[in-house]
Amino acid sequence: MISKRHPTARLPRKRMLPAMLALVLAGTAVPVSQLSAAPAPVAAGVDAAAAAPQSDGVRVHRTSFKDLGALFPLQLRGVDGTSGVAFSVRGDEVVTGARLKLNYSYSPALLTNLSHIKVLVNEQVAATIPVNTQQAGENLQREITIPPRLITEFNRLNLQLIGHYTMECEDPLHSSLWANIGNDSVLELTVAPVAQTNDLALLPQPFFDRRDVRPLDLPIVFNAAPNAGMLQAAGTMSSWFGALAGFRGAKFPSFIGELPPRGNAVVMVAGRGQAPAGLALPEIQGPTVAVVSHPADRNGKLLLVMGRDEAELAVAAKALAIGSSALSGPLARITEVTELKPRKPYDAPNWLANDRPVKFGELVEAQALNVSGYSPDLIRVNFFLPPDLFAWRQKGIPVDLRYRYTPRPNADKSTLNINVNQQFLRSLPLHAVNHEESGALDRLLTTVMPKGEMAPERESFHIPLFKLPAQSQLQMHYYYDVVKQGACKDVPLDNVRGSVEADSTIDISGFPHFIAMPDLAAFGNAGFPFTRMADLSESAVVMPDKPGVQEYTAYLGLMGVMGRVTGYPALGVTVAQAQQVDRLADKDLLVIASGGNQPLLKQWASAIPAALQGDAKSFQMSDFANRLLRWWGFGQESSVHARRNQVAFSSNSTDALVAGFESPLRSGRSVVLVASNQPAGLGQVMDALLDAELLKHVQGSTTVIRGKQVDSLVAEKNYHVGQLGPLLYAQWFLSRNPLLLILLGVSAAVLIAIIMYLSLRARARARLKQKG
Repeated sequence: MISKRHPTARLPRKRMLPAMLALVLAGTAVPVSQLSAAPAPVAAGVDAAAAAPQSDGVRVHRTSFKDLGALFPLQLRGVDGTSGVAFSVRGDEVVTGARLKLNYSYSPALLTNLSHIKVLVNEQVAATIPVNTQQAGENLQREITIPPRLITEFNRLNLQLIGHYTMECEDPLHSSLWANIGNDSVLELTVAPVAQTNDLALLPQPFFDRRDVRPLDLPIVFNAAPNAGMLQAAGTMSSWFGALAGFRGAKFPSFIGELPPRGNAVVMVAGRGQAPAGLALPEIQGPTVAVVSHPADRNGKLLLVMGRDEAELAVAAKALAIGSSALSGPLARITEVTELKPRKPYDAPNWLANDRPVKFGELVEAQALNVSGYSPDLIRVNFFLPPDLFAWRQKGIPVDLRYRYTPRPNADKSTLNINVNQQFLRSLPLHAVNHEESGALDRLLTTVMPKGEMAPERESFHIPLFKLPAQSQLQMHYYYDVVKQGACKDVPLDNVRGSVEADSTIDISGFPHFIAMPDLAAFGNAGFPFTRMADLSESAVVMPDKPGVQEYTAYLGLMGVMGRVTGYPALGVTVAQAQQVDRLADKDLLVIASGGNQPLLKQWASAIPAALQGDAKSFQMSDFANRLLRWWGFGQESSVHARRNQVAFSSNSTDALVAGFESPLRSGRSVVLVASNQPAGLGQVMDALLDAELLKHVQGSTTVIRGKQVDSLVAEKNYHVGQLGPLLYAQWFLSRNPLLLILLGVSAAVLIAIIMYLSLRARARARLKQKG
């Protein structure tokens, strides 16, 4: 019995829940010759950096600084200003050439003889750019050749300004000392493939390599038209790779009975049917996984996931998704995979735990919490929130921040600025060595602490929930006020450090889960409500009748999105067709449709706020007056109510839509429809879900997608999902129905008046009897 943790690579969270599995392997010593007719690869143990590249397969990767994480142009300031980007090289590639196409400008005040811009790769000088007076202040372009020997697996490309504006005493932070590097600058790498062995121990490489910042494009091949069982196993694989890809995003083109012409792919095989064209399969004696060479591409690899039936195929896929780090050899036959602990709601590895405070050290590497210098980078803490947190009449999410910094020599305006998603939240002053406002306890701690050490400062604050989408980033920036000392005295010392303690915490444990639905923003950003269970065990995907490769590709892509959100494979998802939907009343449904191949579109037409049938299209919309009446309590708050307007038209455009509504099978359950009037239009939905700019517009209850144009047409709130305490629910309900609140208030006043009247009348009668 081997206990393993679910493998991930640089996901937004470092903390991962144990997969709780028992995995037993057998038969790993199968010769490569039995798996594929492809030539034998280079022997194991070859150093990728020193291996001779193949004559074919040479590619050129072009990546802009923006794609490498520089959201804004790089600003180089002062006599020694430095900024840059990180880049990496895949493990199955070696760099044979590198060029930097730099877009830049610099200050006209820079002295040519004393100033220049250095290009450094891994702290080694790759080139020096002179700053000529004749071109100062202009937008310039320069192509720089970088020696490949400077490039390793993980790299840092820095631009450093050495700037001077006078031969006399100068201000090292003078405003004339600047250079700007455009984030549209491009790093171009020429790479050649490096032969690798067929070994499961390398997984998830080469199918996914965390060094590669590009979106993952991994074909999934079925040996025959897939049934529900094969699709469930394939969904496990795509969600696993989607979790690994993380911020990169992932697409999974589907193939049936044939291999992609080049590159890597995952091959799903159920039964002893015909293998994909050109591929020789090993004998299937149970759940089996293997890595073989692509028969048509000497540099490509195939990940075979095999079983004698759909049940064995599911076991093989599950073994890969939660136990790949335990596998080795070219082939492994899985004898047992046991999940020892069932999933709980909201326990997705990528999400903040909702039963305890979460430490920053669980969310980010410790080294990323430390910065240095007078112009340090931001300290960033990424985290995922469940989108249904209910913070009505609460301050927000509490944060207990602990931080250290080099104390200022004198009181000044230095601060620690706290932002969330680039929105300012608050500012904390950085105190001097002998701060006048320090309390007696602070002065005592300073006295008893060892020389040179200071106790961390601590601050508690709340983040308003409306500032926090599902995927958020807490940003902390040390700003240092540089006090002018006078001519020839302004010499900044490199002794400024700042950090945030890893035991700082953020806590969502006190919030109930309650959200107005449908909410496509929650679906697009967090896969909600399906991701409420990390393994999607309370979700079902309803495929259309007679689906094709576009529908399979859309399904696999959607499972990849779910894996990216949760960080866990979709082991429990159910795949069905329309005639089986009555058995899925207890699940949230993800319905896929293209053209007229989904019977549920007609069956549930009254509940769906839009319809696409070939060239005929219609959309239901609400109006302001209807929403205003419902706010005052006159309108319907039930799960189904009439829309006020409907627009119908006919056109030959390719449109796609995402629509949400309450399940007609059971109240409180949700349906999300992903549909297009043509199969090719489903790809537009995936493009929108994977594009951060387009994803912002996926909201409301209906989103229509036409290429790069995304419009939300209806924003009705028809029903609510989640639970509130009785008292909180009563308060919230009355706040949404002010007319009812007024009636209750008047009724209570009348009731109190009647009680007082009867009481006073009884007392009066009693007095009259006593006098009589």
